[in-house]
Amino acid sequence: MTTLLTPGRPAPAPGTGLGLARSILRLHRAALWCWLPLVTALAAAMLWAYGPGVQAATADVREQCRTNVDEGCYFPSGPWLSGYSTTVALTTLVVSFLPLLIAAWAGAALIGRELENGTAHLAWTQSVSPARWLAAKLAVPALFVTAGTALLIPLHRLMWNSGAELLWTEWFDAYDFRSNGTVALAYALCGLAVGVLAGLLLGRALPALGVACAVTFAITQSGDRYRPSMWPTVTVSGTEALELPDRALQLDRGVITDEGARMGNNMACADTGSAAELRSCLAHSGLDEIWATYHPRSHFWPLQLVETGIVLAVAALAVTAAFVLLNRRTAAAGAAV
Repeated sequence: MTTLLTPGRPAPAPGTGLGLARSILRLHRAALWCWLPLVTALAAAMLWAYGPGVQAATADVREQCRTNVDEGCYFPSGPWLSGYSTTVALTTLVVSFLPLLIAAWAGAALIGRELENGTAHLAWTQSVSPARWLAAKLAVPALFVTAGTALLIPLHRLMWNSGAELLWTEWFDAYDFRSNGTVALAYALCGLAVGVLAGLLLGRALPALGVACAVTFAITQSGDRYRPSMWPTVTVSGTEALELPDRALQLDRGVITDEGARMGNNMACADTGSAAELRSCLAHSGLDEIWATYHPRSHFWPLQLVETGIVLAVAALAVTAAFVLLNRRTAAAGAAV
């Protein structure tokens, strides 16, 4: 590849920070040219859904309500509404699963392939130390991952909030939650770190790809599973347990018997409306009180920030383990020589 140089300004040496970054960009330019169109396509799709898409979908719903009073407003349909819903669903799915794509690429191409074909060892024998090589391998992709994901997150929030009334989703749904806040960026960086560690551990492209995807998927699923316990819940009793705030995430509901025993996952007296009806139902059922535990919608950002911190801590551990592993392997190889 020919590089044009400005007269009087020499090209950065491969061992310098700028030269190493350029060599990484040159080596992985195919991945960069895939990342940029992907981010651009997602951004364009979400901007369409935020503007013309949601307007056309809303017009479809209004037309359905006008022409079919009985069912149109409850089960709306229409070409624009269908296209809008598909766009939102697909973009949400892609953003939420970006960490797996990043982990697969980092494990297979960024690290595994270079160790497998000897490119990394060649760099280490020249003017680049293994630690600087790994630091550049992490820093350059992290810059592009951060920039791209930081653009997609606010666009997804704009799209999702503008059409929240048209979507059969909630803020606490796994894919929507991961795509609507800082957790998306944390998982993307964690996927990069896990992929790099997998590549160093296995030293082969295909095994590193599989392990990186599996571990990153397990991390994201663990976040979905344990997310409700990452922030203190709200517990209410009496009629408040029957009328939770709008769009609240109900975690459990139960009763307290006359003997004081607390029973979860119990829907006794759930069909009562007033406080008098509730007290009557409880008395006839031999119960003392009902209660419910939930997360209100205001817990969205506390949950986001706590999970972001946990995931970034996991990413930091993976990066630390990668440096320790690389240092031990290169030290052992040097001692053997």
